[in-house]
Amino acid sequence: MSRYVIGKNAVIELLQSKENVDSIYILFGAKGLRLDKIRALAKKRSIPVRDVNKQKFRNMVEDETTQCVIAHVGEKEYVQVEQFIKIAQSKDENPFIVVCDEVEDPHNLGAITRTAEACGAHGIVIPKHRSVQVNHTVTKASAGATEHLQFTRVTNTGTAIDELKKLGIWIVGADAKAPKIYTEVDYTVPVAIVIGSEGKGLRRLVREKCDILVKIPMFGQITSLNVSVATSLLLYEVIRNRENF
Repeated sequence: MSRYVIGKNAVIELLQSKENVDSIYILFGAKGLRLDKIRALAKKRSIPVRDVNKQKFRNMVEDETTQCVIAHVGEKEYVQVEQFIKIAQSKDENPFIVVCDEVEDPHNLGAITRTAEACGAHGIVIPKHRSVQVNHTVTKASAGATEHLQFTRVTNTGTAIDELKKLGIWIVGADAKAPKIYTEVDYTVPVAIVIGSEGKGLRRLVREKCDILVKIPMFGQITSLNVSVATSLLLYEVIRNRENF
């Protein structure tokens, strides 16, 4: 099934990636430097650009925040978890993977993806069910990072964790009641950071499969952070460990 990528930054990142793009649609009369860049990148790749009226534009995507541009692409290609290991090996790095267990808000998954890509993660695991998939809202919220990062889609998160363990990956789960603070763990080893759903956190079976659980200390009246913010702290702690800064 095909999908749309919306937003100027997201479309620019898409065109600069290796993703196949069928066509670009720009709202008739829309102008600007970033739209000019989109036209130039599309021309370089021989991708057709069509200027369409507002009615046709809205018929394609109901989202009001398209920023006057839509890219029509094929379905997001999902890979096997082994591909993450190969990507890490090709960069001579220890694997660094993010597992999102039932994250349902596309803006959260988009923000997580943007941070994961910025941190140099090698891939993201998402469930097929009870989880948002990589759609145009996720891509836009990620500022196009979805086009530079590999995803695997699994039937069962617990089974996926078992598979990662067999591949030598240390599983670190984020849990508000964990005994250890997230800065007290060694992340220089091959690692997967497991994040739970909004409001509920990790499911019991997923929590039990983690090698270690960590928490982010809270000092105010609020008892938890937004899942994408919490993930950002954990991912940058991995980088801080590995880069020694």
